[in-house]
Amino acid sequence: MRTVEPIPDISIVLPVYNEAGSLPGLVAELTEVLTQLGRRYEIIAVDDGSTDDGVAVLRRLQEQEPHLRIVQFRRNFGQTAAFAAGFDYAQGDVIVTLDADGQNDPADIPRLIEMLEDGDYDLVNGWRQNRKEPLLTRKLPSMVANWLIANTSDVHLHDRGCSLKAMRRDLVKQIHLYGELHRFIPEVASLIGVRIAEVPVNDRPRRIGQSKYGALSRTPRVILDLLTVSFLLSFSGRPMRLFGGAGMVSSGLGIGVLAYLAGAKIFNGLRYGEEGFRAFRIGTNPWTMLAILLTVLGVQFLMMGLLGELLTRTYHEAQNKPIYFVRRVWGPPQPSPQEET
Repeated sequence: MRTVEPIPDISIVLPVYNEAGSLPGLVAELTEVLTQLGRRYEIIAVDDGSTDDGVAVLRRLQEQEPHLRIVQFRRNFGQTAAFAAGFDYAQGDVIVTLDADGQNDPADIPRLIEMLEDGDYDLVNGWRQNRKEPLLTRKLPSMVANWLIANTSDVHLHDRGCSLKAMRRDLVKQIHLYGELHRFIPEVASLIGVRIAEVPVNDRPRRIGQSKYGALSRTPRVILDLLTVSFLLSFSGRPMRLFGGAGMVSSGLGIGVLAYLAGAKIFNGLRYGEEGFRAFRIGTNPWTMLAILLTVLGVQFLMMGLLGELLTRTYHEAQNKPIYFVRRVWGPPQPSPQEET
């Protein structure tokens, strides 16, 4: 009969992808901060199919840090899947997420937990101060994205790109992540109703390696994900308001254009006779036809994309389909996600 470790109070979720160089220092910092808190804790490192020796490094660190658990993926499934796996395996009442590159400062964790508990919040998001990143490729796109998301989703935060967050266990167990929705955890959480706060946190320069998950090239994906989240927030329960509204606008414009063309034909025919009637050919203009074709195709593609997002949501949530597959788990014996009720 196996001995089950006491349930921790705090769970640290750490997605890892080719960060072998930064792991020893980060785990040491986490251990020091969490030990000073005087509460039971666990560190869940989710290896997202790393190609370096990250798993071997974590195994060595596990010898000095018995609270470290390692969840190893069979391949690279992405940061969203890594967060989802960490949430599934987390046992603590408070769940804290941060990046494995060392840019998030573990010393800020106690302040996030204090705000979460004393302020009776469900989620506390880190707000990076004096960011150590290039202006044009990281800061400026982040500012634009934060402004767009805040005005689209009505969830007003200054820094959605900060992975340092503290959440209550009951919230984490009720949200479902798939695709690349890890960037929109506050927005996804707002679907079930939450109280969200921000805490200024320290932003440190990356000392080892380079960014694996984020770059300027992710901007188109973020915009598409933003459309998905906006749709889920506004129309997931009443899609007819979106599709019906778009259909009414499209039909109204089509009928209006047809009425104009018919009136112009009749007016010119009465005024100029048969020759003028034949000469008025706006409806057969190739540029007009191309514009109509492109508009119709664009609307169709957007509708199909939104319907696809609804089907994806049903696929993952209604059928409980996994978005990751675990190769192995190392750590003290604890109930697996499948053993929980």
